[in-house]
Formats: sequence, C-alpha cells, structure tokens
Amino acid sequence: MIRSIEPMNFFRQIVVFSSCLTVSLAGTAPVFADSQKATIQEILDGDELFIDDQKAKIEEKAQPPQVISTGLSRGQIAFSGGAVGRINRQSLVKLGSSCFLLNKGQILISGRQDGCTASSRLSVRGTNYVLKISDDGSADLAVLEGSVEVTDNSGEKEAVTVEAGQRLQLSPAGVVIGLLQLAAGDYQRILDGPLFIGYTAPLPGLADLRRYLNLNVPGLRIPSVPGSQIRITPSLPSPVRFF
Repeated sequence: MIRSIEPMNFFRQIVVFSSCLTVSLAGTAPVFADSQKATIQEILDGDELFIDDQKAKIEEKAQPPQVISTGLSRGQIAFSGGAVGRINRQSLVKLGSSCFLLNKGQILISGRQDGCTASSRLSVRGTNYVLKISDDGSADLAVLEGSVEVTDNSGEKEAVTVEAGQRLQLSPAGVVIGLLQLAAGDYQRILDGPLFIGYTAPLPGLADLRRYLNLNVPGLRIPSVPGSQIRITPSLPSPVRFF
C-alpha cells in the first residue's frame, strides 16, 4: 500500500545542502538564485503537493530553502529560469541557491535547470532527463535527449558523460553501478507513465525531444497537446539504429 509522505518529517531529514550534487549548465553562464524560484503550475491526483508542510495551490511560488513534496499527488513546477520540473508521487525536492536537491522520489526536468543529489555533480547541455532517488539513496539518471556529464562531489573520480538514450545508475556514495542503453520500450514506458500522462501544461523541451525521437527511435507515441498523442514516424528511408 502506498503511504502519503509526511512533509515535515522529510524536511527535517534533508541532508546538508553543501554536500549535494550540483547540475551546472555546460558552456553557459552560472544559474543565479532567482532561477531556483519555482511556481506551482499543475497538481494532479488530489491535493497532496506541499510547500514545506503546507498544501500548495496553483500559481503559488516557492523559493530557497523551501521544500516541495508530494504524497499521492503529482505536480508540475516552473523554474524562474524557464525550465520545468514534473514531480512524481512520494517525492521531495528542496530549492537551493544554485540547484534543486532531489532527496527522494522522481522528477522529470525539461530545459536548462540545475539539480542535485547527495553525491554527484552534473553538467547539463539543454536536455530532457529523468532523475530518481531510491529509498537507500541510490540514483538513476535517464537522459531522454541531450547529454549530462556526471562527476562526484570529491572530484576524485573520472567524469562520466551520459548521452541521449542512456541510463546511469549510481550507488548512494556516487559510485557508478552501470551505464545502460534505453530501449524503445524504456522510452515508451516513460512517455506513458506518470511524468507525462495527464498533464496539460507544456514542456519547454518537448520539441527537442520529439526531434530526437523522430530521428533515433521512430514509432513511439508521445503526448503533444492536451488530450492527444501523436505517433513519431521516421523521416529517413530506413530507421536509424538507436545504439
């Protein structure tokens, strides 16, 4: 049985923010604190979306060091820098001056937005990616489009570049467990899952994602506008192999 998150309990247990993973935008100017402010755009599946320990409302704003958390609900937030985040159920996101910290659960990021976990540092090149933190602190990064360079906070390990169509698994200490390829079925499960289905607010990086999938993973169904789906068809005489 799924249990609702007790937001204040998680709020008290968040790790020290200075030891988190920071996602910095490669080749771009630093993201300033203002871009870490977030506006609630959409709440799905009830009203269990919270800012700190208070139920949030549409158009309500949050800023560092506030915590956005979900119980049985999902939600979309818009960062001041232009990116969007879709927060899955049972998740917890802390806003910071240079990045957000995903302490638990899952988030889809579309657009250029810094992010954090407890152990690693990422550099994002204008991408669409899904980040998940399990109960034991392990991390799972799936890059749907674009690329992400991952380094650990200590700087002692060699950086790992995760390209579009790849999935990186990290231990709670930031050790690479595996670097896998995303199959067409993996993409479809994400597109048909809680980070896409039911939302009406747009994603800023959706056009780039569609373009990438059209060239590399033809035949997928991807939400386009509210209430509809389109099937991506190849624009080349023969499909391009994904790997």
